[in-house]
Amino acid sequence: MKRLTTSLTRREFLHRAAAVGGSALLLNTMNAWGMGIASRTGAPPALSGSGKGKKVVVLGAGLAGMTAAYELVKLGYQVEVLEARGFAGGRCQTARKGFTLQELGGEMQTCRFDEGNYINHGPWRIPLDHQSTLYYTRQFDIPLEVMVNDNDHAWVYMEDAGPLSKQRLRAAQVKADMRGHVAELLAKSVQARMLDASLTPDDQRLLLDYLEHEGALRKTDLVYRGRNGRGWAVPPGAGLNPGQPSDPLGFHELLASKVGKVYSAVQEFPMHATMFQPVGGMDQIAQGFAKRLGKKIRYGTEVQSIRQSPDGVTIAVKDVKSGKLSQVKADWCLCAMPLSVLRTVDSDFSDNFKAAMKSVSYAPVGKIGLQMKRRFWEEDDQIYGGHVLTDMKGINTISLPSSGWQKKKGVVLGYYHYALDAIEVSALSPAERAEFAVAAGEKIFPAYRDSYENAFSVAWHRVQYNLGGWAEWDQAGREKAYPTLLAGEGRIMLAGEHLSYLTGWQAGAIESAWQQIEQLHKKANA
Repeated sequence: MKRLTTSLTRREFLHRAAAVGGSALLLNTMNAWGMGIASRTGAPPALSGSGKGKKVVVLGAGLAGMTAAYELVKLGYQVEVLEARGFAGGRCQTARKGFTLQELGGEMQTCRFDEGNYINHGPWRIPLDHQSTLYYTRQFDIPLEVMVNDNDHAWVYMEDAGPLSKQRLRAAQVKADMRGHVAELLAKSVQARMLDASLTPDDQRLLLDYLEHEGALRKTDLVYRGRNGRGWAVPPGAGLNPGQPSDPLGFHELLASKVGKVYSAVQEFPMHATMFQPVGGMDQIAQGFAKRLGKKIRYGTEVQSIRQSPDGVTIAVKDVKSGKLSQVKADWCLCAMPLSVLRTVDSDFSDNFKAAMKSVSYAPVGKIGLQMKRRFWEEDDQIYGGHVLTDMKGINTISLPSSGWQKKKGVVLGYYHYALDAIEVSALSPAERAEFAVAAGEKIFPAYRDSYENAFSVAWHRVQYNLGGWAEWDQAGREKAYPTLLAGEGRIMLAGEHLSYLTGWQAGAIESAWQQIEQLHKKANA
């Protein structure tokens, strides 16, 4: 499968960086300053002392801003949250009937899905590792359901896969056959005594026993001839129907197609086979915070400038509807705006701090939801949730809903793309984006076009108060700019997924807020 360098950086590089902790030098410096990666990933910090008599202004009612505000209120701080939009959540959004979105330079979109249908066009899945996110779903009594993140019965469809091009292959076929062929090759190498220098006779016997079971090899000759886990040509049934096994894909064809790289036997952190999603839409999490913060959030309030003195901060704001200008004063500021937006705001940050804000790029990201009048993926192909991976330009991933099983209609994620693909497709009108997605999808699902009803799309790099999907740090930025931003400046602290090693995840925003309010609380009580 062809993958873009940017998407590799986003998921594979950063997840590996999170797993190993990043550069030792950076971590030692951060730990020395009390700003290391938080080990309390399951609950907010238990802070002593009180914030009574002190006011904190929070910029942005995304998950980082609302997490900070919610926890600061518990400590007794007077908190005011400024949010430019008319609703809370930042990128934690769900499009359902009546939801509107207008990208910069684009036309107004109004979601026309039927009642009960929706698309999580922002974050859409919660890994079990992200106990910080699950902490609040538990606190707010938000019901969860399984999100099928890896479905062996879903299609793999590649247009540039050599002998397997333009064929619908089940992921289970690819996995089973690659495992079988590789196991056969290794078993025969052991049997031919090619590994005598590396393995003892007992090791060889145990390895052969393992490979026989792992690869479903025939015991007599250690040959792979397929396994029922890859699917049946004719499924077994009642009466005199024992079923007919399916024939495996050839090892040479699999290698030549490179399809074997699409799925791995072990999922990379934190992409587990099963994940979670709130029942009814991911924005249930944002609504949980907003409900509890109530009037502490001031909507339709756009930040115009940020100023601070030794005694406090002054935020100049504009009412989005009336255009009226005013000021908000506070003792401290927790800024949870994306850096892509913050660096466009007039501020009196030092030149060094402003340079640090400019050192991180933001990923162009796009999604589209396609409402289908018939759940053909279930009825025709017996696929219940999971992703269809493809190398078709501009698509990357098609995802099938993990809710509403066997209902009449459903919303398919028609593409989820990044980098250049996202930039190119974002230039299309909403109607053109829908046609682009449908034209690709019907190559995989014959019923795609006839079942399509309407669409809702987003290009996050064109959304005014986001200007990108998530922060993408390079190594130099992590080492030089990242500690500067973590430290904040004067009476202003920053928070958000961009100040974490979990960029692009809600947990990154939440855990960043936990860490930064701890630092702010220490300063306020020094």
